[in-house]
Amino acid sequence: MTSISRRNAIKGLAAASTVLPSMTSAIEPTSKPPLLSRINFGSCCHQDKPQPIWASVLKQDPQLFLFLGDNIYADTHDMNVMREKYARQTDNFSKIRNHCDVLAIWDDHDFGANDVGADYPQKKESRDLFLQFWGDDPNNSRHRSNDGIYHARTYGPQHQRVQVIMPDLRFHRQAGEKVNCLENISRLVRNMGPYAVLDEQRSQLSPQQWQWLEQQLLQPAKIRIIASSLQFLADYTGWEAWAQYPGDRKRMIDLIEKTGAEGVIFVSGDTHWGEISRQSENVPYPLYDMTSSGLTETWSQVSPNRYRMHDKFYAQENFGELHIDWHQKDPQIAMWIRDINGQVRLSHHIHLSELSFQPDHTTK
Repeated sequence: MTSISRRNAIKGLAAASTVLPSMTSAIEPTSKPPLLSRINFGSCCHQDKPQPIWASVLKQDPQLFLFLGDNIYADTHDMNVMREKYARQTDNFSKIRNHCDVLAIWDDHDFGANDVGADYPQKKESRDLFLQFWGDDPNNSRHRSNDGIYHARTYGPQHQRVQVIMPDLRFHRQAGEKVNCLENISRLVRNMGPYAVLDEQRSQLSPQQWQWLEQQLLQPAKIRIIASSLQFLADYTGWEAWAQYPGDRKRMIDLIEKTGAEGVIFVSGDTHWGEISRQSENVPYPLYDMTSSGLTETWSQVSPNRYRMHDKFYAQENFGELHIDWHQKDPQIAMWIRDINGQVRLSHHIHLSELSFQPDHTTK
């Protein structure tokens, strides 16, 4: 994410310790899993700002909502402050939590502070607050491990299965580096950020998470939604993104190739604008990344992205939607970015067969 001054993020507020409410909303397994067709998602939701967008989200009748990070703006090293900010978000999220299943990952501001990673000293305490707020079982090993919050869920019957993979890009994230002052100034006119591309040995994920990710991609599924707090496909913008870690980006694409995982669609947050990206070269099949940001936050100085479809973006409050029409012989997937009133601002449609390996493909 960008600097606090760029985002005008509110600095940590002093607050008394508050009992943090737990928000649970888990779909119990049944003998015949329900078909998952309607998935909404969003990111960047400030606890102190009005959130009228939820009325429009609920009108879409989602079966699943994915929170893609910056679900609060904690920006603190004081866990009492973080706890209190989570508490202020409880009522804002209550209707969507009562309406459908919800899964969440974090980004920098709900992890702890702007652009932080593995060096954030309160990361374990922050993890515990995150898991408590999102209703995770306190006996879950995630509370005790020296690792992050990554997790996955599957929905639907065998031949219409949707897998949702939620990586953690913060807990073990190795520190980034900034370009020199002159280079940074030259980037400003292009709406680019100050961060340098790192060498391929730097990573956002721990070795254990990479192993877990490979295991997840080997699981049977027709559609795989990889929910990333940062943009996966976007060309390098100078801000936080997978492109800042080219070794990770290549490794993910290689892992899709290695595991034979078809049906992959990325959804992402962070930017404070919405867009749909598509990459067709050097990948096993066309990859899509739907970016939805923010539920309350906006940013008009949109960075360049050569993978942005039709060079269109939407720089006001928005949320994303994936709609899967399983009734077609070749299921159709609709990708929509909707505005605060629920109107579609960006759209693209594909068939599931397009997300499959082609005989002549190459990633080299």
